[in-house]
Amino acid sequence: MQASFTASHRAGSGEPLVCIHGFTDTWRTWELVLPALERRHDVLAVTLAGHAGGPPLADRPDAATLADALERAMDDAGFERAHIVGNSLGGYVALQLAARGRARSLVALAPAGGWAEGDQSYRPTLEHFIDTQRLAKAAVPYVDQIVATPEGRRTATQFIATNYEHIPAELIAHQMLGVANCQALAPLIELALREGWSVDTQRIECPARVVWGTADRLLPWPAASARFREELARADWIELEGVGHCPQLDVPARAAELILGLTASC
Repeated sequence: MQASFTASHRAGSGEPLVCIHGFTDTWRTWELVLPALERRHDVLAVTLAGHAGGPPLADRPDAATLADALERAMDDAGFERAHIVGNSLGGYVALQLAARGRARSLVALAPAGGWAEGDQSYRPTLEHFIDTQRLAKAAVPYVDQIVATPEGRRTATQFIATNYEHIPAELIAHQMLGVANCQALAPLIELALREGWSVDTQRIECPARVVWGTADRLLPWPAASARFREELARADWIELEGVGHCPQLDVPARAAELILGLTASC
């Protein structure tokens, strides 16, 4: 399969909604929820800087780099403020944008950066991404064969979803190729090890909903949410029993319902 990546997707009508994917992923992680979201919103799904199809990443990124790039994308789209939804690293960036006053509402699906102070369990998580990219690069010549079988699709999605049978094989293949082609992996891991995770949650004033799957294998619930559960205590916290790291892929109908349920109330 040939790798084909684009920087963003925009469609639909209504109030603006920005979707931000996770580490090593692309905007296409939202494909299964886009039809529902686009019936109610002008949706902009953006590929993060340094990720496959996204804009270049600065040689030495800092804690503001990804959020700065997202703000430029919002400005280019004419979105002064928007409903913002993000998953994993994208959830962390969504929190940063909300702290900057760019969010009408915020839905964070298993946002990164929520480890308690002193918790070093983020280090094995970062090592996981290094190993995953190494495996993805080795698998590139065999992607079509891997996604052609249920066993291959299960293996490829085991860390992001518990329910995988409904995810199109072509989308799984795209994600595997996206991981292999993510140029941001090393510099963003170096950034995390050097500076940690920085977001001023006290400045978040918009309505917020945090969603976490209890079967998340990348950011395990509840340990990986400890800081945010304390700092975002006023947010609407929702546990999804048996759901993995990417609810938009795992249970797309439920994920869309949770996103639209908040945006409709704002």
